[in-house]
Amino acid sequence: MIKAEEAIVARDLRKRFPVGMGLRRKQVEALKGVTFTVRRGEIYALLGPNGAGKTTTVRIISTLLLPDSGEARVLGYDVVKDRWEVRKRIGVMLSVERGFYWKLTARENLYYFGRIYGIPKRKLLGKIEEVLDLVGLKEIGAEDKPYEEMSLGMKARLGLARVLLKDPEVLILDEPTLGLDPPSARMIRSMLRSLADEGRTVLVTTHNMYEAEILSDKVGIIVSGRIVMEGTPSSLKRTVYKVVPISFRLKITPMADLEGLRTSLGMLVEAGRTSITVNGDEVRLRIVIPRVEREESYIEAVTRISYEKGFKLLEARVEEPSLEDVFIEVSSRAAAN
Repeated sequence: MIKAEEAIVARDLRKRFPVGMGLRRKQVEALKGVTFTVRRGEIYALLGPNGAGKTTTVRIISTLLLPDSGEARVLGYDVVKDRWEVRKRIGVMLSVERGFYWKLTARENLYYFGRIYGIPKRKLLGKIEEVLDLVGLKEIGAEDKPYEEMSLGMKARLGLARVLLKDPEVLILDEPTLGLDPPSARMIRSMLRSLADEGRTVLVTTHNMYEAEILSDKVGIIVSGRIVMEGTPSSLKRTVYKVVPISFRLKITPMADLEGLRTSLGMLVEAGRTSITVNGDEVRLRIVIPRVEREESYIEAVTRISYEKGFKLLEARVEEPSLEDVFIEVSSRAAAN
């Protein structure tokens, strides 16, 4: 049973593709039982290496590819049995440059696709102006520029404008910022965040770990056709990494006792979990503690010890692994099993 707050549900999706010719022809299993759920108003990032099954998954959910088995539903509608109902409610962008007419302008392309979508002419004209303004094509004066003269960033904006023409409840985007310059990528991310804040649901695939970390509410890591880990970026870090590094910068004073500092820290932190580097009149100190411990208590203890041994604390910082660190670790574990 699909719950009201669930926008996308995939259960045990499996898909094989034929590869090769003649006697060398074989079946490659692209999806081996993909299961995940995206809640309404959530941005869900599907992460994975090339060939992991990301694009196959979003094509099935977009009704563009039939699964061999399993099921997927969008807003309660089955993507196979109810594909026309699903298509009414989704906006899909599977390539920045795919499907537009090169000789037509941005405005003309949107009019063409709007009529294909069945949007009444009077409503469509107003909607075109709205989405052109929304994605910033008017602001940069590109609304009447022929598609063939557009930069990749302009094309990405137009792709998102086409997605928004139907005012979809669910957006499905495959690598929407791939190859874009930083300003264009930032604009796309900001737009997606705003759309989710309005209550729309976004399913996005990306190779950009920084993008997934700052944009997504939830992440699914797919490796070799399976979701191997799922959760918020922060929860994935806590699950994968059981320790927390804390870095300190200390100022050396005339009363500084470096050996006394080493000895005291050795009594505070488990052997091998402390590093001290002297750089001019500063000391760089790094300790690693179990994640279950309170960082504040260690920071307070190191601050006290540093003062007692003649050092002045300049900075204390708790380090966190990035989502990229998590992805590499999880992918490596999955590949080894």
